[in-house]
Amino acid sequence: MSTTDSPLGDEWQRPTPSGPSLRTDLWVALVLAGATALSVSLTRSAGVFTDAPVWQVALWVALISLPLALRRRWPEIVAVGASVVFTAGAMLEASDMLFSNICLYIALYSVGAWSRHRDAAKWVRVVIVAGMFIWLFAQIMVQANQMTMMPELSRDGFFSPYAAFGVLQVLINLVYFGAAWYFGESAWKSARNNAALENSTAELASERERSAAQAITLERVRIARELHDVVAHHVSVMGVQAGAARRILSSDPDQAADALTIIEQSARSAVDELHTMLGALRGDDTQSAEPTSQSNSTRGIAQLGELADESCTAGVPVRLSVVGDERAIPAIIGLSIYRIAQEALTNTRKHAGPGVSTELRLRYETDAVELEITDDGVGPRRQFATVLPGGASGEATSPTTGLGQRGMRERVAAVGGDLHLGGRPRGGYLVRARFPLTKRENA
Repeated sequence: MSTTDSPLGDEWQRPTPSGPSLRTDLWVALVLAGATALSVSLTRSAGVFTDAPVWQVALWVALISLPLALRRRWPEIVAVGASVVFTAGAMLEASDMLFSNICLYIALYSVGAWSRHRDAAKWVRVVIVAGMFIWLFAQIMVQANQMTMMPELSRDGFFSPYAAFGVLQVLINLVYFGAAWYFGESAWKSARNNAALENSTAELASERERSAAQAITLERVRIARELHDVVAHHVSVMGVQAGAARRILSSDPDQAADALTIIEQSARSAVDELHTMLGALRGDDTQSAEPTSQSNSTRGIAQLGELADESCTAGVPVRLSVVGDERAIPAIIGLSIYRIAQEALTNTRKHAGPGVSTELRLRYETDAVELEITDDGVGPRRQFATVLPGGASGEATSPTTGLGQRGMRERVAAVGGDLHLGGRPRGGYLVRARFPLTKRENA
């Protein structure tokens, strides 16, 4: 039998039976011993197999039935012993006509069903079956020449009545041994398939646990990224305006009041975005297959103008330009474009130095949409770019990057885009994110 089609591999062995199973086998052996003893008594009462002494019959009954209590622990040994005892009982006329055959059948069946060494199981059964047929043919041939054995059956002719009797005996034994072999193998295969199913179920349960843990981790990372983008942008604007208001509070109260108004507006915007995010997180997870904050956020390409105005108000002039024919794009890409622009402008305010100007360009291509943010600042940032893992690029001299740049890479990677972060040869800094669009989105 081939076992290469099983996920458990060829080395699988059926587990040794436990205590309850062994106790069940003991009770079965005791019942068979009692039934065999009764069958032998009835056989002898009918005048068949009466030559053997009682003690010999009693010993035979015990040896043919009681070892079956260990048939699942040592099936090969029990089967060989049962075959020898069965043959000896027939030769000594100490057997019966029914339950000895049942005991031998169970022993052969157990080899196929419970042997933990499949090659040994095959060869043990081959030897037993071959030996039984050799003995059967020998008995038929010997009795064919003894006219006192079944004298009512004629031996004359090519296919005499006695020959028909011999063929019938062979067919009966073929069915007998074939059934023991077939059902034993079937039981072993069934146990193996059940073990494979249990193993697969355990692996699926483990995989579900890992997937759930990964989903929780990804959700925490996503929430942290959203919070970082929202808080960092608005807090940086409020910080700039608060510093300006503090410096001009005594000399120009009206302008200081304008700065405080901007701070108030930025705070309100931050609170609104946080409320939107929290409301989406608390909503029904089954309403959308996409991350909740991405599918429910009100921020996208349409808000790039507001983002540029906020940056100008915060003291960093931004020139917004759109190249190509505008068209609808997926919400997740729109939110990613907005958040990347937001983070890039925040970093410009923090690192580019005074007097910096920024250009924000959105380009619609045939199969993609591209966002590019450049500045002419001289802040403490690296001047050379290199390729980053996952299709992004960044500074070659930076062993680690901040959470903002990490969030950019994660957003771009989530939709299969490309990201470039690095210094410009003529000074300043460049952020370029390119998002591919499907054919349906291009239509």
